[in-house]
Amino acid sequence: MANRVTIKSIAKDLGISHMTVSRALSDHPNVNKATRDMILTRARELGYVKNAAAKAMRGDGTKIVGLLLPNIINEFYARFANALALACEQNSLHLIIHLTNDDIDQEHAALERLREVQAMAVLMVPAPRRTRDEITQSFGLNIIQLVRECSIEGTTATILIDDLSAIEEAVQHLAQQGHTQIGYIGANNKLSSGELRLAAFRTGLAKAGLIENPEIVQTATPSFEMGRSCTSLLLASQTATALICGGVEISNGALAALMDRGEDPQADIAFVGYGDPSYYAWIKGGISTIKLPVDQLAQEAIRLLQYTESQAVNTQALKATLTLRP
Repeated sequence: MANRVTIKSIAKDLGISHMTVSRALSDHPNVNKATRDMILTRARELGYVKNAAAKAMRGDGTKIVGLLLPNIINEFYARFANALALACEQNSLHLIIHLTNDDIDQEHAALERLREVQAMAVLMVPAPRRTRDEITQSFGLNIIQLVRECSIEGTTATILIDDLSAIEEAVQHLAQQGHTQIGYIGANNKLSSGELRLAAFRTGLAKAGLIENPEIVQTATPSFEMGRSCTSLLLASQTATALICGGVEISNGALAALMDRGEDPQADIAFVGYGDPSYYAWIKGGISTIKLPVDQLAQEAIRLLQYTESQAVNTQALKATLTLRP
């Protein structure tokens, strides 16, 4: 295996002091241009890579940002990861992505690995807690929570999506269309977001003067299959005339169940999805949905990474919007 190229090996190769090489690689003003150019050229030729750990030990920071997501099958998480990666590139930050599968043990392992590389901050969608008051160890990392919120020591900021008014609007829109039996499928109360979205659905019913029918309201651990199976059961009951979903994968599963019945997914039931995959715009003239601010979420995350510890950071809530299609 080839020996690792270091500042000292570059200095020996060029016959100059390692302090001069170090200054040149750090863009120190005390190195003249000709010498700096010579050192940078030779460093590239030899394949020199800066030692991030050593840099962190000097107090310079690693510029490593961790991102913990449940998965990237969910189109929302995939789009957010892509937007954040582009934003990190523009800001000279190094992004490391870990997938937790919504498992708290995998989450802890990912945080430990990011601590080992001395990440400057970690953006994370927290996994469901085993108990409501469980506190996650942060391993001394600066944590920015995304989408969901729970007890995590070291949290410096939280970015949530304010989808509550959009859910209420969806209920009222369907009520105005004459629907009185509106069903709902969402995450259970193990997720803070699931609990809040269900509450928003119920508020929407109350504002529309409707009574909740518990038989057509389903909550469980969110997944594509959960959305699909709950929708199939709801259709079999022939009670609900409209359906609202409270999660991206839930919504996709529900839509799959609706399309299993024919080309028109809304032939039997009016449907308002959650998230806005590209294909929602063209299926039978378009699927109405609650659209999420993916790009704004990434930009807000980057903005918060610029804060210093001395600056107060409040919880941010970015607005989701109800997108109505024919």
